[in-house]
Amino acid sequence: MRLAIFVVIFSLSLFAEKPKLLLLKVYKDQNISGWVMSEKLDGIRAYWNGKELISRSGKIIHAPTWFTKNYPPFEIDGELWSKRGDFENISSIVRDKTPSQKWHEIKHYIFEVPNAKGGLFERLAKVKPYEGKYIKIIEQIPIKNRKQMQDFLHQVEAKGGEGIVVRDPNATYINRRTSKALKVKSFLDAECKVVKILKGKGKYSTKMGSIECKLSNGTLFKIGSGFSDKQRCNPPHIGDIVTFKYKEMTKYGKPRFPVFLRVR
Repeated sequence: MRLAIFVVIFSLSLFAEKPKLLLLKVYKDQNISGWVMSEKLDGIRAYWNGKELISRSGKIIHAPTWFTKNYPPFEIDGELWSKRGDFENISSIVRDKTPSQKWHEIKHYIFEVPNAKGGLFERLAKVKPYEGKYIKIIEQIPIKNRKQMQDFLHQVEAKGGEGIVVRDPNATYINRRTSKALKVKSFLDAECKVVKILKGKGKYSTKMGSIECKLSNGTLFKIGSGFSDKQRCNPPHIGDIVTFKYKEMTKYGKPRFPVFLRVR
């Protein structure tokens, strides 16, 4: 019985109340006149509730006391991040229940002050006095026009960045998915050879569900989205070269989120 009670108490100590956070919608050529933009950092989302760091899912992040020593007594929200292309290292550091000295590699990049009053710049100004070695405020760049935004996106992606975020700086704080804050990314495209046609499930049980493809280096992966119903009834043939788009490569060298475009 004592062991069971200990397990319950220990489990509860790993979780906090799941925070209600600002979440992004996708940019689809919306009017962004008067908005601001910033790089979308590929790190670990971290919400400070005034006492402890919490992940997006509500898990407590066991940061060292020296890391959060000078944190504000109010809520801040941002990304625990080190550098571009370092997600796996960041994740291993941040998710460790026993914080290590590797936390010195991490900084908390703040893009929001939850429940504070005013527009975005007024909210971020509240955390300015606490900015220092571990707390950094993400720069918000005014958008002059769409070309400037696209140029900035391409610059970020060329440096290995994930994409950018565009926001309405006049909007009050919103703790849900909102059209006032949008993520902007570019897809990459490539070609692969079809090696297998895979049957679908559910409504596609009598049709093609996905295709297995091979990259020029021999890597195998599946593409299951981007097909019309007509294409699922008449899928590409084994041996066909198809073009697809994707977000990025995984650490295993496979395209992430591949989408079928066309047969070459």
